Amino acid sequence: MSKNIYNINSIDKSIVVIGPTSSGKSDFAIALAKDYDGEVISADSRQIYRGMDIGSGKESGKITFSKSRGKITAEAYLSGSIPHYMIDIVSPNTDYNVAKFTKKAKQIQNDIIARNKIPIICGGTGFWAQSLIEDRNFPHVAPDSLLRSMLRNKTTEKLFHDLQKSDPTRACTIDPHNRVHLIRAIEIATKLGTVPIIEPVNYQQISDHYLIIAIDHPKEKLHKRIEKRLHKRIDAGMLDEVAVLHKKHRVSWTRLESFGLEYKWCALYLQGKVSREEMEESLLCESRQYAKRQMTWLRRWKRMGAQIHWITTLREARKLTRNFLR
Repeated sequence: MSKNIYNINSIDKSIVVIGPTSSGKSDFAIALAKDYDGEVISADSRQIYRGMDIGSGKESGKITFSKSRGKITAEAYLSGSIPHYMIDIVSPNTDYNVAKFTKKAKQIQNDIIARNKIPIICGGTGFWAQSLIEDRNFPHVAPDSLLRSMLRNKTTEKLFHDLQKSDPTRACTIDPHNRVHLIRAIEIATKLGTVPIIEPVNYQQISDHYLIIAIDHPKEKLHKRIEKRLHKRIDAGMLDEVAVLHKKHRVSWTRLESFGLEYKWCALYLQGKVSREEMEESLLCESRQYAKRQMTWLRRWKRMGAQIHWITTLREARKLTRNFLR
């Protein structure tokens, strides 16, 4: 397929590929990047961390440097011959949040556009993708070690309940099982005193610049994909990956558990807190629940006004992209 079928008006346009876990977002994003001379920006809150590969679902690849790319994009994670950004950029022991992501990802997006290429945002973390697309500005709130130590003593359920009271809007978009994100969200709401008023979003204007494609498999098919991927990751050495993160890179068990899903349950198993069977059953159950929350969030975003195009096949994605870039 020709890469240069789009006109000069396409250079300020971006493609967004989102969907629930195990839906095949990365494969779609790489295929579209190859077809339309694009580069991928990962919007995944776990793939940013070095050493978190199998459990976060990173495509195989390596960090590369190229002066032919822009200054901001000289370093990229090359996978499937396509440059990816916001992958392997920080240590797992480093705090990273949506504000940092949005600021850096926006610079990368502008750099890609300036080189007459198409940014393809591939989102596993819906709120991060939304924040980049809507160009949200986040207030700077410094970490509060005392508040954090107090919050860590609370259960995950209590943290989520507290966030619902202090910032119900953020509570609707957050993973209620991710302690790191919950604590940070409560910290921001506490420091600001009141939740910042979010300016109305012009979704019609956004649709002129972003094509939002959401992969929507039937429930039964998605569940089978989740289960197949789980076994594949275990066979690929997911437990060894978590053990190395703890022993070699000194990532605490508490920190690993805070990342949720694979890292949480593998860490619990390696500590002897759950059996192998309990680990696999619980991880499968939570992965399915996570996929359900992701779809709920997508439908809510659509009700807010986002123009989301639901698809099931790469052929549909290619047709939508081709029409959008013309």
